[in-house]
Amino acid sequence: MAEPGPDPSRAREEEPSPTGKEEAVPAPKKRRLAEGERYVPPPRKLNTGVSFGAEHFAETSYYFEGGLRKVRPYYFDFRTYCKGRWVGRSLLQVFGTEFRAQPLAYYRAAARAGRLRLNEEPVRDLDIVLKNNDFLRNTVHRHEPPVTAQPIRILAEDEEVVVVDKPSSLPVHPCGRFRHNTVIFILGKEHGLQELHTLHRLDRMTSGVLMFAKTAAVSKRIDEQVRQRQLEKEYVCRVVGEFPEHEVVCEEPILVVSYKVGVCRVDPKGKPCQTLFQRLSYNGSSSVVRCLPRTGRTHQIRVHLQFLGHPIVNDPIYNMEAWGPDRGKGGKIGKTDEELLKALVEEHRSKQSLEVLGIGEEDLNSSGESKDCGNSGDRTKSAEADPINGSSCPAEDKKDPKRDNVAACPLNSDINLETLDKDKELSLRGNQDGQTGEKRWEEKDPLCVECRTNRRDPSPKELVMFLHALRYKGTDFEYCSSMPEWAMEDWEE
Repeated sequence: MAEPGPDPSRAREEEPSPTGKEEAVPAPKKRRLAEGERYVPPPRKLNTGVSFGAEHFAETSYYFEGGLRKVRPYYFDFRTYCKGRWVGRSLLQVFGTEFRAQPLAYYRAAARAGRLRLNEEPVRDLDIVLKNNDFLRNTVHRHEPPVTAQPIRILAEDEEVVVVDKPSSLPVHPCGRFRHNTVIFILGKEHGLQELHTLHRLDRMTSGVLMFAKTAAVSKRIDEQVRQRQLEKEYVCRVVGEFPEHEVVCEEPILVVSYKVGVCRVDPKGKPCQTLFQRLSYNGSSSVVRCLPRTGRTHQIRVHLQFLGHPIVNDPIYNMEAWGPDRGKGGKIGKTDEELLKALVEEHRSKQSLEVLGIGEEDLNSSGESKDCGNSGDRTKSAEADPINGSSCPAEDKKDPKRDNVAACPLNSDINLETLDKDKELSLRGNQDGQTGEKRWEEKDPLCVECRTNRRDPSPKELVMFLHALRYKGTDFEYCSSMPEWAMEDWEE
């Protein structure tokens, strides 16, 4: 997604394995700026590097099919302490009012199966009243969306940084419905790269140069360049129509419409931003455009191109019929935000392509707005997990953005959970092979409707968006990737 900028929130696992203490830099008090003076954001709080160990990688395994990287379904524990608003309420009341992605029958069946634990004791009675500091654990059967099978290519690595060429469709770190199918997990599992500090992020559907620092000191040094706007970013994209030959500067403010679906638009109430565009080629139907974002707002390049009437050719959000006959050109939509979101979701639902948005039906059924890792901007936060069933829940800037978040499977009304035989439940941890010591992952689970649902896999083509981070240059470094095939001058669809 991103038109990157600094990432103030590094992802962490629910069970992190930090090797050091966080280094916090106190933020100075905001003062009134003199006329023409630019505001410089305060230094970030530096966390320990993101790290996962063998126990995390052993949760499941990858397999490749039809040009896609897939993750075998696996069991996973969501954990949370009792929130203040839950105190004095029963578990049944909390499930029925705040976690509507699942019917109450599911939670009763999950309790009978031993998948709900309160203070590490099995929950037998959902009428139990919650107290302050109660600790709740829920075990779910987790299905991750597939991503493209294109490998992560390492562009540079030394004692300070590792720079990769990120394929489209891969989130940077665990969030949303993704965990193993993320850059961080793949780098750790397949390349042995751990304790990485995220310097910036890219949208899930954006490919290209992605940098990680290996130490907090390097992270701090590069963050200072970002704050002082000493970091140059160059993108390339393919857009609809004949883009103007002269340089185009777009300074339209951008407003977030929905964190859950990941949609923004130009609006006077939005945040100020600036993008420079230069046409590189035109093949008679589409143009290759060089993009130089001077700020790092959510979906900045994509929204500005849509406003100019030249959306990215295969943008799954900003080049859709839901935006109206002009597809949002000039900010003309003709719909309220609610009508726009509904139209976008219905258009993807009709194409069976909700997964391309990084959401599922269960995310739409759950209450509240949340940010999706695949659709958030560089300076935005990832979705906070619904700690009970893993579906989305509200995530605000003040909340912890680093919680691993996945949507659990919704249950169809025709499944008789009330009479589900507990003895027929599958193991929650997979079967251990006594001779080889390897796990055999259970692919079917009686409580998981996802196991009973035949979903259409996206094609590798659907998982590629024509927006690529081509170059990142700082005061003492410059990293470039090769031009993608779709950006060649003579390329045709």
